[in-house]
Amino acid sequence: MAHLERFAPSPTGPLHLGHAFSALTAWQAAQVSHGRFLLRIEDIDQSRCRPAWEAQIYDDLAWLGIVWEVPVLRQSENLTAYNMALESLSARGLIYACKCSRSQIRAASTRPALGPDGLVYPGTCKPGNLPATSLSAQRLNMEKAINALGGEKPVNKLTFMDNGKLHRLSAKALIETCGDIVLARPGIGTSYHLSVVVDDAAQGITNVTRGQDLFDATPIHRLLQALLGLPSPSYHHHRLICDEHGKRLAKTDKSRAIAKYRAEGATPTDIRRLVNL
Repeated sequence: MAHLERFAPSPTGPLHLGHAFSALTAWQAAQVSHGRFLLRIEDIDQSRCRPAWEAQIYDDLAWLGIVWEVPVLRQSENLTAYNMALESLSARGLIYACKCSRSQIRAASTRPALGPDGLVYPGTCKPGNLPATSLSAQRLNMEKAINALGGEKPVNKLTFMDNGKLHRLSAKALIETCGDIVLARPGIGTSYHLSVVVDDAAQGITNVTRGQDLFDATPIHRLLQALLGLPSPSYHHHRLICDEHGKRLAKTDKSRAIAKYRAEGATPTDIRRLVNL
């Protein structure tokens, strides 16, 4: 099978040094393996995404010397595929509607635990009696999902590869540290977890290169792949690029934006040096 990598930024702000490191790492892996490299624009949250930021993504990546295949998949144009996946899970009784706000979740969490999406949902709407509307989220009933795959023992046999190391899922951890994750957000119709799994399969991605901060989300993605009958790529969760205080870079930290370095006369070689590539 041909090596197929992707870089999937969201056009909600300028690309920074961390994005440059991730994109260059994935692109170089494709080059070394004589594989292919795709660019995907994760723009499902239209309230935050801007055409100018998307144009800047293309400009910055091209300046870094990265070449990608066209056409580029834009998630906002792929909502039908996400809806089909949701309908498949809903038909099996694995999804329920949720109207809880973040403040309500905090108030209801008597034994708060943090997962990949923040506080693990306490199950307030779990009876599943709430009608689904455009104002409600759609959550995966994790316990039912595990049972749909045969129960705890079969799920514990599900694996994924990260940096050449085999990792095994834990049904107990999925329930306790992930919980009933959101698969569709109000007004959006999907979520990061659902869309990334559907898109990676549709594009035939064989290797996912992304930051270590997303490692804890990978068991969720592996579970969804099993539920939807989709292949599981290999993963490479790389080190994070941090500021001088050891804090992970964010788009709000515009001092590390690639465009700023470019405006100050930096070269692509300078960017590689800054991220130790």
